[in-house]
Amino acid sequence: MEKSIKKYFPIFALPTLIAFAIGFIVPFIMGIYLSFCEFTTVTDAKFVGVKNYFRIFQDETFVHALWYTALFTIASVITINVLAFLVAMLLTKGIKGTNIFRTVFFMPNLIGGIILGYIWQLIINGILLQFDRTLTYNSAYGFAGLLILMNWQQIGYMMIIYIAGIQNIPGELIEAAKMDGANSWQILKKVTLPMVMPAITICTFLTLTNSFKLFDQNLALTAGEPSNMSEMLALNIYNTFYGRVGWEGVGQAKAVVFFILVALIALIQIRLTRTKEVQQ
Repeated sequence: MEKSIKKYFPIFALPTLIAFAIGFIVPFIMGIYLSFCEFTTVTDAKFVGVKNYFRIFQDETFVHALWYTALFTIASVITINVLAFLVAMLLTKGIKGTNIFRTVFFMPNLIGGIILGYIWQLIINGILLQFDRTLTYNSAYGFAGLLILMNWQQIGYMMIIYIAGIQNIPGELIEAAKMDGANSWQILKKVTLPMVMPAITICTFLTLTNSFKLFDQNLALTAGEPSNMSEMLALNIYNTFYGRVGWEGVGQAKAVVFFILVALIALIQIRLTRTKEVQQ
């Protein structure tokens, strides 16, 4: 059986590898090359060195989008994970209707980002209009709207992961802690959280990368208004590449910097949280 698998493995793997190369590796390499060029199409690219990278940080909209995205990511990672963990704790207490609650909480994750953006735009603007305001009145309104939207969409998904982690805790550990006189807070701090660290690693990674890469919801909810003040990095790159003539190379350079930032932050986060994991 193993000989047959080894013999035919290349035949079955080759189509997937070719598709991966065409759909990801080749465009990725071309994107890096184009970040060092001035161009309007890939056929008229002219190499200009690191000029585009210097122009990135001369663009005030990019610098603002970077800080705005970083602040939003911190807020969303904390709120989503804390609330998802609390909901998971409640739904592992054996209360009636647990399966229904799990399904209801998870359902928002099945809705596309663009649709969610427009749904919450209608809801929030409907509320703010009572006070003669809209989401685009101030960047703070857009920030709060995006935070509410992301929490509503992501909490249910992270909750499922946390539930799996909590249910994987050996019952004898909890019983032993209770017999030793530990109260609920001590059990949570000394037993539950350390044992759920693998789930925390996964959920933190997902919320962090999803928040940094946020595009659909940002476009639908505020489109960066007012005056690009609620524009996040992904939307800033899109607007630079498609909305500013002669800035295509700069937009591509921003995309490369964006990729490096997300990759570095994700790797650091995984490294930090994995050091806290307990071997079961």
